[in-house]
Amino acid sequence: MKKWILPLFLFLMLPGCKQPAPSRDFQHDITDGARPWTSEDFEPTEEDFTFAIISDLNGGERPGIYAQAVTQLNRLDPTFVLSVGDLIDGGTEDTLQLRKEWDSFDARTSKLKMPFFYLGGNHDLTNIVMRDFWKNRYGPRYYHFRFRDVLFLMMDSEDFAKERMMEIYHARDTAIRILDGDMEGEYTESTYYQMPERRVGNLGEKQLAYFRDVLEGNQDVRWTFILMHKPLWMREGTGNLAPLEEALQGRDYTVIGGHLHTYSHRRRNGMDYLILGTTGGSQNPEDPNSFDHITLVHMAGHPEITHLKMDGILDITGQTGKSKP
Repeated sequence: MKKWILPLFLFLMLPGCKQPAPSRDFQHDITDGARPWTSEDFEPTEEDFTFAIISDLNGGERPGIYAQAVTQLNRLDPTFVLSVGDLIDGGTEDTLQLRKEWDSFDARTSKLKMPFFYLGGNHDLTNIVMRDFWKNRYGPRYYHFRFRDVLFLMMDSEDFAKERMMEIYHARDTAIRILDGDMEGEYTESTYYQMPERRVGNLGEKQLAYFRDVLEGNQDVRWTFILMHKPLWMREGTGNLAPLEEALQGRDYTVIGGHLHTYSHRRRNGMDYLILGTTGGSQNPEDPNSFDHITLVHMAGHPEITHLKMDGILDITGQTGKSKP
């Protein structure tokens, strides 16, 4: 027996023959025989990470849903959280009201235990006053960042010339008055209803040039995510996403939007384009794809996207974390 003990010892000591050290994260007291698990080869925490995305809160916010989402996000513990806009009700030039609404949103968001990235929607950037308010409080309306070797483009789909923005704002205000019964008329016959910008927004030349430069300077990333509120790829004519899609050719990317309050997925240019549902915004009870959810993206070799309906995320007591009225 002693004849093979020394050679085995020397073999194990040879360079390149080190045995893997036991994981410090996994401990047990079984010393021999069969073990009730399949492997002790645990994946190290290296370049993979998970981030979350929330969608529309507004367009008729339902109380308590976003606070519930914050609680659930803290349980899911992503690395950071992104948004696709419509964070406040907005639609006003009253700066005191805007401050009140943003204070409310920020107070709820401050309970997140991870970073949150802002992005504006039509409720957040309805007019010039709101655009200036955003700049003073949150900085640029569109921006980019890298996390490890993944690039994020955070776009402003309300990127209108000032004159056009105010035309849309006043037409929208009239349409809302019709819906509220304060004015006579049919909403579907209103000027705002006929505007293409109501559904698909606009991409201005300055913003397009900015993101072209960003892509040119970040050719080494392994994936690019493009987030926006309104689905700019659905716009016809100038101001759509097509020029940026040309700049994206040759790289892997995913496009994610919101605004329509109903979930959809399509393949375009060989890539995934998603429109998220809601995280507290109004819903169509007859639409099966109109639901509250949190989107989780596990960024490993390629993005693994999972949508978790909020009514299915339960704590230890079997509750969703929704605040009681």
